Amino acid sequence: MRTVPRVVARILEVLREAQRICVVGHVRPDGDCIGSQLALALALEAQGRQVTCWNEDAVPEKYRFLDPEGRIQKPHPGETFDCVVATDSASLERLGPGVLAGITERRCLINIDHHVSNTRYGDINWVVPRQPSTGELIHRLLRAARWPITPPIADCLFTAISTDTGSFQYPTTLPSTYHVAGELVARGANLARICHEVYQSFPLTRVRLLKRVYSRFRLTANDQIAYCWISRADIARSGANPADTEGLIDHLRAIEPVVVACLFEEYEPGVVRVSLRSKSDQVDVGAVAAQFGGGGHPAAAGARIPGTPLSVRRRVLAALKKALLNHQPGPQKKSPCLTRAA
Repeated sequence: MRTVPRVVARILEVLREAQRICVVGHVRPDGDCIGSQLALALALEAQGRQVTCWNEDAVPEKYRFLDPEGRIQKPHPGETFDCVVATDSASLERLGPGVLAGITERRCLINIDHHVSNTRYGDINWVVPRQPSTGELIHRLLRAARWPITPPIADCLFTAISTDTGSFQYPTTLPSTYHVAGELVARGANLARICHEVYQSFPLTRVRLLKRVYSRFRLTANDQIAYCWISRADIARSGANPADTEGLIDHLRAIEPVVVACLFEEYEPGVVRVSLRSKSDQVDVGAVAAQFGGGGHPAAAGARIPGTPLSVRRRVLAALKKALLNHQPGPQKKSPCLTRAA
């Protein structure tokens, strides 16, 4: 039996003593965020805790199958909690103003995350940057507590791990990631349904948006950088919503000569949301994002950058070209994939 890390033991001690617990995640939640939140909430409920699950933004359509009972709700002030657990959020600000206002009355804030840019904002911080997903950390927590991993929890954790590893394609994927995924399948994760809902059930609105990406993307730096701009008007004309932009960048990343993909999205007037993906372990897009106040991982990162679309694009592309100087062209490392991420 492995020794339980001291920080994990401390987290479990707090959770076992707490009765009213709130589990929160970051704005614009992705699969790792939603899956980690729900898995922990379900496990705590099974232990008899009174659990509130909050997110500033609604659950994206493709992840709603994980939350059929609508546990994840919009935050509201006036609640008092023994403990708040933030999952997959690199900073307090990433939780959103509504969540921050709602969790002021708390005894303890636990921060569980895997982003290298994490600011250690909790009273207890369990941050493991080498871990490919927060879902794996939640799995380790449940195993350390010896709490049952039911099929619904397994669905949530498998989705968290699969989505944050690019369906096991990103170079951050570890051998242990496959072991955890295999255990989750053994414990009842519905692989067919997860693959269908997450990777094979896109609404027509998103497909229309993807059409704009394919018709507008540009290549630069000897075709090693692919980039595209999406405006709020593009989203409105497609009948889409901001959540539909998730995963679009992977279509640019999949182009054969491309090493780095970049998606510029009009977040609000005067602010551009930038998503970055790298196929090379020699090009760390997390470091590039950090130059603009963002963060993430070497293979996947992002930032929200003040400025005009043109100025932001010029600055980010210049930083990416500089990062590419150390890149040596050649075959990219590939990981086995369960299904192709979209």
